[in-house]
Amino acid sequence: MQQTLGHTLLIANPVSRSGMGKAGATAIERRLKELPEQVPTFDVYLTAGPGDAVHVAANAQGYDTVLVLGGDGVIHEAANGLIQIPKASRPTLGPIPLGSGNDYARTLHIARNKPEKALEELLDGRKIAADLGLVNGVYFVQTLSFGLDAAIALDTMSHRSTGRGAHLFADSGFKIFSSAKQGYAFKAEIDGVPAAGNEAVFAVQVGPTYGGGFRVCPKAVVDDGKLDVCYSKTLPAVPVTLGIFCLARFGLHTHSKHLFFAQPKHITIDFESAPPCQVDGERLEGTHFDISICPGALEVLIP
Repeated sequence: MQQTLGHTLLIANPVSRSGMGKAGATAIERRLKELPEQVPTFDVYLTAGPGDAVHVAANAQGYDTVLVLGGDGVIHEAANGLIQIPKASRPTLGPIPLGSGNDYARTLHIARNKPEKALEELLDGRKIAADLGLVNGVYFVQTLSFGLDAAIALDTMSHRSTGRGAHLFADSGFKIFSSAKQGYAFKAEIDGVPAAGNEAVFAVQVGPTYGGGFRVCPKAVVDDGKLDVCYSKTLPAVPVTLGIFCLARFGLHTHSKHLFFAQPKHITIDFESAPPCQVDGERLEGTHFDISICPGALEVLIP
């Protein structure tokens, strides 16, 4: 039996996946009209630019469900908006993935780039209390990283209109890692335990993947109340780094002596100079970062 979404708001990025978002929104709107019992009333909002979904979602009090159609970026924005609404009246998030990476959809096992199928999966699915990460006041649903891997993610995002996902991430990775000469010096505390190094990779995950399916923290679970961390203790020779990068595509890098893994709840990290940093694929600036997990912060529809 399909669940009732109630009074629903559809937030859609019309330019996601090379402009396919507008057609996707039209298809979802058409389907919602056919579901008067599950969706008695609904509204549709097409975002006008970066940051717009934050404002719209933050003002969605009064809705029961907020469906979000687009890539990881617009889902990230919507989550940062919804979290501003008091929990007792906060709408449920329903991701409808239509993007290049779709890593949050991978974590939740939602059909990717098939909006109508994704909607049906959510209608037939259930709700979970999903964790959110928090860094310097910014929430993230999936991924935060620093250093060369963040540079790869940001380079990938600058070419996201191609819609090539993991292939584009791999291309950027080989380009950046092949020319890597030095890492980024840092000092950190991971659940109060000191750590330091000169890293090429420092990833903090809520879900297991980023870059369109690279399983950087393969044990990460979206509702376990913990962050998952992977960072390089040393900067190995370029061929070794490239080998680790290839293994990470399938989560086979976890036994590397160059990497450290942990499942903390709180991290502070300071860099000597500002590193490349991405949060759910969006750029974040700074040298000091305070990172924590917000267990069960957001109710999310999953298949």
